[in-house]
Amino acid sequence: MSSSSAAAQPSPIAGTGPLSLCAREPHVPADRLVAEMVPPPRFDSVRFGTYLADPDQPSQTRAVQVLESFAADLGGAHASGAGRAGRGFLGFGRAKAPKAPAGPRGVYLDGGYGVGKTHLLASLWHAAPAEPALKSFGTFVELTNLVGALGFQQTVRTLSDHRLLCIDEFELDDPGDTVLVSTLLGKLVDAGVALAATSNTLPGRLGEGRFAAADFLREIQGLSARFRTLRIDGEDYRHRGLPEAPAPCSEEQVTRAAYAVEGASLDDFPHLLDHLARVHPSRYGALTDGLSAVCLTDVRPVPDQSTALRLVVLADRLYDREVPVLASGLPFDRLFSEEMLKGGYRKKYLRAISRLTALARDARTLVTA
Repeated sequence: MSSSSAAAQPSPIAGTGPLSLCAREPHVPADRLVAEMVPPPRFDSVRFGTYLADPDQPSQTRAVQVLESFAADLGGAHASGAGRAGRGFLGFGRAKAPKAPAGPRGVYLDGGYGVGKTHLLASLWHAAPAEPALKSFGTFVELTNLVGALGFQQTVRTLSDHRLLCIDEFELDDPGDTVLVSTLLGKLVDAGVALAATSNTLPGRLGEGRFAAADFLREIQGLSARFRTLRIDGEDYRHRGLPEAPAPCSEEQVTRAAYAVEGASLDDFPHLLDHLARVHPSRYGALTDGLSAVCLTDVRPVPDQSTALRLVVLADRLYDREVPVLASGLPFDRLFSEEMLKGGYRKKYLRAISRLTALARDARTLVTA
């Protein structure tokens, strides 16, 4: 499939032309899905000590303290039990999994978008005293994709030897997937796996986190007693003290930058949205492999909710991988209609706008260079 009309123009700079997202149709084997369940590149180096707590929001400092203690507890008596559980579940001579300790074995981070929940969740993963192969980190979508790739029972066996499972953006808006993952987590808790999660809000909940804790604990049903809730107040840190989103570039600026920057892609935005419909969201991370920048021409409002939700996933993968996004057309805060922003997926769309805006700021150096 050809890329954008802009990409078809003669190169203004001699050399190889830019890449195209629309020309990529990646295949992701199941073993890669397991191996990649670690904090994404953006959160490789985050630690509790690098979390900049807002001094006006004491709940942020309190959350760090509680999570540090939670991580330290993972190195206690459960450590030997987790190892035995792993050998039992994955070996031929299976031993009975140890009974999980009484009391909370999970922590739920509750708060609006941009208060640093993912930073804290990744910091917990890094702080947990276990080998990387014995702890996993992924989004709710990545976890459901893993179940789809491995099957339910194999996923249970694969994760039951883990010390910790971190789930970012637990989806509360799909009842079927919520029941599936809740059942999976129940099996893992019985095997002694500690859990940590953040979540989105349910459709119709416009509080951007205000109701998320109650919704989350209700939806996971029998597991609610296993979780301690940490409320994290504050404003979106990506906008805290930062300038407004940069104005879009001209099509010429975007095209020239795409040809000038090695490893950049160049696509027409409407064509890219069409292409996303043909690639499963579990492959959007692989779709961005090796990209140094994403250049888009003719950015315009997304036409429908299905397309909008796919764009949200792509925005998350680009943000995780710190891929700058240079665009012409409308600014990113006009991607979603007023009706969409008032609907049940409001929080997802606001997160996408926030993250794309941050990536657009990062991309301004591509034009000045």
